[in-house]
Amino acid sequence: MSLALHSPRPQWKQRFQVPVQVALYIGLFAAVSQLVSWLNLPLPANIVGMLLLLALISLRILPLRWVKAGAAWLLAEMLLFFVPAVVAVVNYADLLKVEGWRIVLVIVLSTLLVLASTALVVERVSRFERWLATRKRAKRHE
Repeated sequence: MSLALHSPRPQWKQRFQVPVQVALYIGLFAAVSQLVSWLNLPLPANIVGMLLLLALISLRILPLRWVKAGAAWLLAEMLLFFVPAVVAVVNYADLLKVEGWRIVLVIVLSTLLVLASTALVVERVSRFERWLATRKRAKRHE
């Protein structure tokens, strides 16, 4: 009975969770952009920001629940962010007629390289996790 009367999260928190988390991402990007330009780093701000966010989450400085809903929303709406790029391609029809096969070749090769490197990283991480689990079991049995 008490479960039926208890709402898991107040209504206002559900409504503002995603916008607040997206604002956190925007704020982090703005701060990292300033940091990259101030330090003259050779990396783009979005890469530095992702690495910083990964470090903050891994070190448990920033709880994952503080950014999870915003990340899920951004991933769900990712196609929307590619529409301007697709529209811009239409403006370069002449270039596509002349150099189109090279562009397609680069896209295919880079996609294959990304897939292969992702598979390699996932395999290595999986092996490492299995090794840690085996080591942990062995310590328990000692």
